[in-house]
Amino acid sequence: MNMNSRYRHPYIEILDTTLRDGEQTPGVSFSPQEKLEVARLLLSRVKVDRLELASAGVSEGEAQAVREIIRWAGPHGFLNQLEILGFIDNGKSVNWINEVGGKSVNFVAKGAVEHCKLQLRKTPSRHIDDVVKEISRASESGLSVNLYLEAWSEGMKKDFSFICDMLHAVNSLPVKRVMLADTLGMLSPDETGRYAQWMISAFPEKHFEFHGHNDYGLVNANSLAAVNAGFCGVHTTINGLGERAGNLPLAQFVVALHDFTNFRTRVVEKELQHASLLIQSFSGKRCSWNMPVVGSDVYTHTCGVHADGDQKGGLYGGKLRPERFGRQRDIALGKLAGRASIETILEDTQWSSGLTPEQKEHLLSEVIRLGDKKKTVSVSDLPYIVAGVKKTPLHKVFRITAADFTSRLHGLACSRVTAEFNGRQVEASAKGDGGYDAFVKALKKCLKEFKLTMPKLVDYEERIPPGGRTDAIVETTITWSYGGRTHITTGVDSDQVLAAVAATEKMINFMVQ
Repeated sequence: MNMNSRYRHPYIEILDTTLRDGEQTPGVSFSPQEKLEVARLLLSRVKVDRLELASAGVSEGEAQAVREIIRWAGPHGFLNQLEILGFIDNGKSVNWINEVGGKSVNFVAKGAVEHCKLQLRKTPSRHIDDVVKEISRASESGLSVNLYLEAWSEGMKKDFSFICDMLHAVNSLPVKRVMLADTLGMLSPDETGRYAQWMISAFPEKHFEFHGHNDYGLVNANSLAAVNAGFCGVHTTINGLGERAGNLPLAQFVVALHDFTNFRTRVVEKELQHASLLIQSFSGKRCSWNMPVVGSDVYTHTCGVHADGDQKGGLYGGKLRPERFGRQRDIALGKLAGRASIETILEDTQWSSGLTPEQKEHLLSEVIRLGDKKKTVSVSDLPYIVAGVKKTPLHKVFRITAADFTSRLHGLACSRVTAEFNGRQVEASAKGDGGYDAFVKALKKCLKEFKLTMPKLVDYEERIPPGGRTDAIVETTITWSYGGRTHITTGVDSDQVLAAVAATEKMINFMVQ
């Protein structure tokens, strides 16, 4: 069925459930302040259509978080875009949602007969009666109502008549949207499209939404199939957070929808990376390096052939250009690097001055030699390699001449730092949450004296070889944002904090040079 035959505009609604279903990811729990910050970002900057904030009755902390979001959303005009998951529980969810100030409930009902009988210990008809009563109760209390059919995908395989009975029973009730869940991620795109068409044929006036899970890695394809069949909305989470293999990643779906269909969303693509990084920070769950759209390496050329083609005619960019998402193309240096890679980086960093063609060849050979030893060669390493090729030793312009740390079992860590820049030496001390945090705060005071600004730390990763040795060499890799680009520096030391200090000193030198 062609969607345009049913709807007058091609916009697909996005309900983001990072704060509810995403929090079902093992080990993920957002604080009330974190929930508020995520809600503000998603509604005011990313511009998703609606947010599912929480499940009713979970905890007092959950109630506090929902109240704070509602308190912020009201004056900013977002109150009607907030929804809370509710249960068929004889009014308990309805009362909880009203108490925290919510305006909309997403009731969870069963979408398969087996779930009614085995989980609820009820007949399908009894469950339908309970759902009707709960919807009526919520509506009479002033709540807007949407209806989830949990395990809908299982029901479509065995119990389509039960699903039809459920929807006929609520047809005269004020149910705004019907949300159909592939709870176990068990559908294929062909099945999703076919079942979606059955639903639309049976209930052509209903607003259907697809809630998919990614157990077979098919959630994006399934969601596109549902939309192409005529569904009006989909449910997403940032970075695909969720139980087991997770939910539909917002960035992947939005970009695929925009590029492969005539449908549109109101999502601001340039905010997707920011949202991804924020959720990685709050959840502690890193994205894989090659995750589409938001992965750390997806706009990095390693192969010299690709860098050459991109340099000559943008041949390896396609529609997924980094600028579209507020990012930039990077080039990785290593044994696969080619002349185009080196030339591009030298031009970008203005280090090509004075290099003869022979020296550039020597530089390429040196990068390949280091890459062959499995050494990661970053752009910040290049000045030192260039200096070696030109046989003009590169002296540090900025030096950290002393750094002392004191950590306590109870209380803040302390650090005293001495730094030298252009022959001038300054000293500063600070306290922080851990040795490196204290060091950075002290370093910022030193940089202020030199009229320098600390680059923004984007990511921090330590690698300690396995084996249980307490004297093992630690490699700390820090990702920075400076001058509109991402830079990576690495420090190595037997002391974890000093490895980070070395990486930081390298970045400051890169910045001032």
